[in-house]
Amino acid sequence: QVQLVESGGGVVQPGGSLRRSCAAAGSIGRINGRRWYRRAPENQRDVVATITRGGTTYYEDSVKGRFTISRDNANGTVYLQMNRLRPEDTAVYYCNANVRLVAGDVAAFWGQGTQVTVSS
Repeated sequence: QVQLVESGGGVVQPGGSLRRSCAAAGSIGRINGRRWYRRAPENQRDVVATITRGGTTYYEDSVKGRFTISRDNANGTVYLQMNRLRPEDTAVYYCNANVRLVAGDVAAFWGQGTQVTVSS
C-alpha cells in the first residue's frame, strides 16, 4: 500500500524552529491533499495545516504566520516549517495524505507520529 515516513521532530526552546518532513512511498497513483495534525496530551488530534495538490494552503488560527506547509509533488514529500515555537505547540505531530492508489481506490494514510517538545 502506502507508507508515510516522518522525520524532524525533537526538543526545542521557545522561540526556536523545527522543520518536519513526511515522505510517501508505495502503490501511489496520485497524492491529493496533504495535512499535518497534532495531538497534545489529553486532547484530540486536530489539523494544523493543509495543502492541496495545487499548492493552496490553510492553517489553524494559532499557527498562522508561524508555520508553513509546503510539498514537493515530484518526490511525494510534504514539509512543515515551524517557527517561533511556543510551549503550547508541544504535541505529537502526524502527517496525513489522501492518496489515489495505482489500483484506483482512494484512501487516507498516516505517518507514525513524532513528538515535538517546546521547553526551556
